[in-house]
Amino acid sequence: MPVHILMDAAAIGRTLTRLTHEVAEKSKGVEDLCLVGIKRSGEIVAGRIAALLRQFYGAEVPCAGIDIGLYRDDLVSGYFVPDAAANVLGFSVTGKKVILCDDVLFTGRSVRAAIEALFDLGRPAKVSLLVLCDRGGREMPVSPDFVGKNVPTSRREYIDVKLKELDGEDSLGITRPQEE
Repeated sequence: MPVHILMDAAAIGRTLTRLTHEVAEKSKGVEDLCLVGIKRSGEIVAGRIAALLRQFYGAEVPCAGIDIGLYRDDLVSGYFVPDAAANVLGFSVTGKKVILCDDVLFTGRSVRAAIEALFDLGRPAKVSLLVLCDRGGREMPVSPDFVGKNVPTSRREYIDVKLKELDGEDSLGITRPQEE
């Protein structure tokens, strides 16, 4: 199935810059802010936003990844328990403005699991959701606060995000099934 590229590396860079400024503006600065990315790609997005906050605002915003394996409702059963590392962020989320980051928002199930994992670590003052791409198709009442790109998709289409830290390049594309 061919991938149609919607964002190249330059577009992703511009989008992350815009999202960084939106986070600082809507959060009324960077005080008491922390970034938590859903492992693995969301963790990379969070790390890039943290680096841009440091570059533009001179702020060292705590940043870490969170493993949602044990919180997923579609993977845990009486017979199968996924291998998930204990979540240790290295900072407290209690009383903080947490920006939860992910690469693609689809059904909302990963976000629900991440929020549950987050609250096992403390009680944030506020949790906001930042996604590089919102593809629609919600099964949960989840809405992002910060969106890089809206790409409405059907269930048969897929969003393909490549990040240089994992894939050696940055791109965001859509894969459509070939006509039968």
